[in-house]
Amino acid sequence: MSAAAADGPRLFAVSDLHAGVADNREVVDGLRPETPDDWLLIAGDVAERTPAVEATLALLATRFATVVWAPGNHELWTPPKDPVQLRGEERYRHLVDVCRGLGVLTPEDPYPVFAGAGGPVRVAPLFLLYDYSWLPPGFSDAAAARRAAREAGVMFTDEFLLDPAPYPSREAWCAARVAATERRLAEADDPAVPLLLVNHYPLVRGPADRMFSPYLAMWCGTERTADWHRRFHLAGVVYGHLHIPRRELVDGVPFWEVSLGYPREWRRRGHPHGLLREVLADDRPLVPAA
Repeated sequence: MSAAAADGPRLFAVSDLHAGVADNREVVDGLRPETPDDWLLIAGDVAERTPAVEATLALLATRFATVVWAPGNHELWTPPKDPVQLRGEERYRHLVDVCRGLGVLTPEDPYPVFAGAGGPVRVAPLFLLYDYSWLPPGFSDAAAARRAAREAGVMFTDEFLLDPAPYPSREAWCAARVAATERRLAEADDPAVPLLLVNHYPLVRGPADRMFSPYLAMWCGTERTADWHRRFHLAGVVYGHLHIPRRELVDGVPFWEVSLGYPREWRRRGHPHGLLREVLADDRPLVPAA
């Protein structure tokens, strides 16, 4: 038994399972805890269609003592062949109801305290979206940057499938989510039980600038969260979305990018950090942020 296991339940994290892809489903089928009391944090992009999201969360909820989910952009898509044609806020609320039926915790639930190896920490799943404020170099206007991205053939599918209704735009939905979440975090902030934030997108821009195109950062987060890791008492930040698995320190705060990604990606790079990423109790050195 490892030292971490001897100290109690362990906290694992993963994101971007994309379980609608056949080869990824096989990987998901193999995800199992180390002890019966282990927790699993899922930082979004479980799958693209509602039945696959529900089936995947249901499977993992039978294996892990506690499963915590934060939505990604793919769960919020409304694909034409999805039997659930809800959009925007209604789609998100439907997924929250699905999770509650499975016993999976969401950003709408009280933040639970993990008291196992590396704890105690208060786990805060977040739903924040993005607002195009991470502009590419040389641009000061988001509309112009998005036009340039379209002309360059760089465009997230969100532009076609992620409806912000009833909000007038994804930016407006993001602003509302950030404001509400900021208030909750301020109320929960406690140096004795630090927060572990779980969000699909990185809270700081640096990781997004590692992507292959400078335009892509626009769909990866918001400047509104740039100082959260300094303002609140944090044990760390768990995120995905970028498909660039990494462990690093940002201003002394651990950040874990925990994505599985698509088969073409994980076949090329392997799984250097393991399929499930242990957070908090992992004592391997963290890489300072570039």
